[in-house]
Amino acid sequence: MKNSWMLAVVALGLGAVGGYLSGKSTSATESTTLSAESAARTRSALRGEGAGVAEMAKKPRTSSMEQIVKMPGNSARIQALMDFYSGLSAAQLAEEATKLDSLPMGERIMASFLLFGRWAEVDPTAAMAFSNTMGMAGGFVRPTILQNWASVDPANAAQYYQDNPREFAMMDMMGGRGPMSGQGGASIIATEWARQDPSAALAWANSLKTGKSEAISAVVGEVAKTDPQKAAGMLAGMSPEERKAAYPTVASQYGASNFAEAQAWVRTLPAEAQEAALASAIGGLATKDPAAAATQFKLLKAGEAKDRMLPDIVKALAMKSPQEAGQLILTQGGEEGQRDAMRSLMPSWTAQDPVAALDYVKDLKAGPVRDRAAEAVIWSDKTTPRATLIQTADLIEDKDAKNRAISITASGWMREDPVAAKAYVESSALSDEVKKRIISGQSIWGGRGGRGN
Repeated sequence: MKNSWMLAVVALGLGAVGGYLSGKSTSATESTTLSAESAARTRSALRGEGAGVAEMAKKPRTSSMEQIVKMPGNSARIQALMDFYSGLSAAQLAEEATKLDSLPMGERIMASFLLFGRWAEVDPTAAMAFSNTMGMAGGFVRPTILQNWASVDPANAAQYYQDNPREFAMMDMMGGRGPMSGQGGASIIATEWARQDPSAALAWANSLKTGKSEAISAVVGEVAKTDPQKAAGMLAGMSPEERKAAYPTVASQYGASNFAEAQAWVRTLPAEAQEAALASAIGGLATKDPAAAATQFKLLKAGEAKDRMLPDIVKALAMKSPQEAGQLILTQGGEEGQRDAMRSLMPSWTAQDPVAALDYVKDLKAGPVRDRAAEAVIWSDKTTPRATLIQTADLIEDKDAKNRAISITASGWMREDPVAAKAYVESSALSDEVKKRIISGQSIWGGRGGRGN
């Protein structure tokens, strides 16, 4: 497969799994029996849906992926692809997978997610084997396969994960669902397993040698979505370190469910864990009542927990009142938290009132916070003319950040008004190489432009 797969599959919902225990203490023979039964269940109950694999393979296809992606209406295309893939045998899904790289990016993303998700349910080992032929891009497809596998057969998906750790090493280092997510393989399989059997999932999580705390937190967090009191009770049997890792997860769900009860529960925790747990509870409250969460957030003590939660509070509040969210940033948190929060604020504000958003940035005190705010405006603003927007890039003091912002804006400006944009670029402080790329319409990052780059 070509490397153009890379960007497509990054956008997919990436999942991961780890371990293999059923959640009960079993002997080697019992474990083997469990895996065999689980594998049989996957093959017969899932792959055999409807007519059965052999009969499906013989059926003539009523449509094709090439026809479906040309249909009008994205929802209609998604439904048609789901119906199409659900009627294919494992062999036919393998054949369809070889065609995906020929699709334009948007269609490829959609078709890839649906195809590999279905393939993982009917013949996961074949889907995994195919992903291993995809080079570096397979590392992004593989978690999607494993998550879908775990959603119907967690014991065997976990067994595969344990038996083939090197296949998922990069995924775990990047945090599961992508470099920014912070969710690794152990927590993702724990979540899938907990949706089916929380007790078994927790027993499996406790058996892990690596990723144990993350997996336990995931199980408890899943339980907390529907019964936070039960989830809080599950913490009692854990080690102090495991409880510490799980407190914020429970607190977040508890805060969204009943903030008053969450506050009372947080006060029962060890003193050193209360601040982080309370911040997480406020973050949960923000998903239900951003204004109330902002009020509670102001009462938090300054520190790491407050800085970490500020972007989440700002993001929720900005959907309803970006002005209030902007003021919250200026009066709360340290510099690091304020910088991160600007990325949460600006997408909402520029969508609602780009003029006000720009004015806010211009009024900020020069420094790292304003730099981040200006960058965020440039990345987010889709309506302000480039000739005006590029003036925001001039506010950035950090040289590298400023050059990136100018390059991004100027590249778009070249498509709108090439004469004016060229004049600006030629007079700018950009390097001659970057100027040449912008004016000629090449990628500003170097390398080839075009599909998949």
